[in-house]
Amino acid sequence: MKQGIHPEYKQAQVICACGFTVETRSTVGNIHVDICSNCHPFFTGKQKFIDAAGRVEKFRKRYAPKSEA
Repeated sequence: MKQGIHPEYKQAQVICACGFTVETRSTVGNIHVDICSNCHPFFTGKQKFIDAAGRVEKFRKRYAPKSEA
């Protein structure tokens, strides 16, 4: 590697909103994230349902087969 062209690679912590922390190395320092493998629904198996505010019903109404009147 050439000397003097690479950024400093220092100790850093990745801190999740749930409180989980991981020690790693980074050029940017400490990193704050909103979600990690400890709290993500895919990895935990816990499903969080989000209210779509009628989006599905609106879609079905819009694209429903037209009935002849």
